[in-house]
Amino acid sequence: MKVSIGCDHGGFDLKLVIINWLKEQKINVIDLGNEVYNIDDDYPDFAEKVSRNVVSGISDKGIIICGSGVGACIAANKIKGARASVCHDTYSARQGVEHDCMNILCLGARVIGEQLAKELISAFLNATFLNELRYNKRLEKIKDLENKK
Repeated sequence: MKVSIGCDHGGFDLKLVIINWLKEQKINVIDLGNEVYNIDDDYPDFAEKVSRNVVSGISDKGIIICGSGVGACIAANKIKGARASVCHDTYSARQGVEHDCMNILCLGARVIGEQLAKELISAFLNATFLNELRYNKRLEKIKDLENKK
């Protein structure tokens, strides 16, 4: 599995921990920055990079970390095909993939700690979309919304 990950200054320290942990889990990580702590960076830049990697198929799933997770989530969902959500509980991290085909997990480094982040990421990465009629029907409706003006 390939996972793209990105963060702004609010998520920088947590991203470093998560990247090391993912590599220990034998997961192929694509680090899209920021590469150094920069108080002046902006989460939309990293949300776009991660979202475009996921939507294009360069990576299977994505993780974006900012202070709350909210801004990154809003920015990521502006990219057609990105289905990002903030999750701070394992049920949502798993169910978001199974029912909603979520492909990007957004985390708030100022909201959760390292251990919970690892649990959320495990739930997210180990979940698969349940290819059932009702979930596919809903996914098609989401795709239709992306194409409306």
